[in-house]
Amino acid sequence: MRGSVMGTAVTLAAGTLLAAAMTTTAAASPPTAASTPAKASPAPTVLVDCYFHRNVRPEDFILACGDGNSRLIDLHWTEWGPDGAKAIGVNMVNDCKPYCAAGTFHAYPVVIRLNGQQKWHRHPSFQRFADISLTYTGGRPDTFKQVVTYPLWD
Repeated sequence: MRGSVMGTAVTLAAGTLLAAAMTTTAAASPPTAASTPAKASPAPTVLVDCYFHRNVRPEDFILACGDGNSRLIDLHWTEWGPDGAKAIGVNMVNDCKPYCAAGTFHAYPVVIRLNGQQKWHRHPSFQRFADISLTYTGGRPDTFKQVVTYPLWD
């Protein structure tokens, strides 16, 4: 039994010395690229949707939150940064004829631009885009101008 206690004591002492040696060596070593913490990059500017979720380069986006009668689909982003964002996609718009529930959705190709970076009041650690502009590159709904701009949700 005495040999067992002695063996355990020697093992514990050796483990303690090994841990102390490793700590001293690590503390004395100069920092390397692998051990130096990387600077956190700032959070990207977000696009806030109808449900107040933050989005970065979404594939689709609802413009008409109340009824869903206008939405962007097939979005392909070519730019995304604090100075703005740009995409091409399709605006699906319901003609609401004879009324919206019985209407037909029509596809209109558009260029989308996001602008106006602002602090997001719900989540102040994020910047959000304040407005969205659509430029219709072909046909467009009867009552729409070629370029329309909408404020975005906060």
